[in-house]
Amino acid sequence: MTSASKPKSSRVKVAEHRQRLRAQGLRPIQIWVPDIRSPSFKAEASRQSLAVAKSEQATADQDFIDAVSDWTDE
Repeated sequence: MTSASKPKSSRVKVAEHRQRLRAQGLRPIQIWVPDIRSPSFKAEASRQSLAVAKSEQATADQDFIDAVSDWTDE
């Protein structure tokens, strides 16, 4: 009869996973990005979009975006 082994904890599994990645020459980094789900992000994005749309350079800006955008797949 074989004895049942205790399952590995999440902490042990994560540590082993990180060790395998380090053995491949990788290193962990942490990146913080804006939370696009937050109401304050949505409000600020809206405010900035409106400011750009109302600017005197709006047409020139959009012409530039159109010129550098690749829409050949559509």
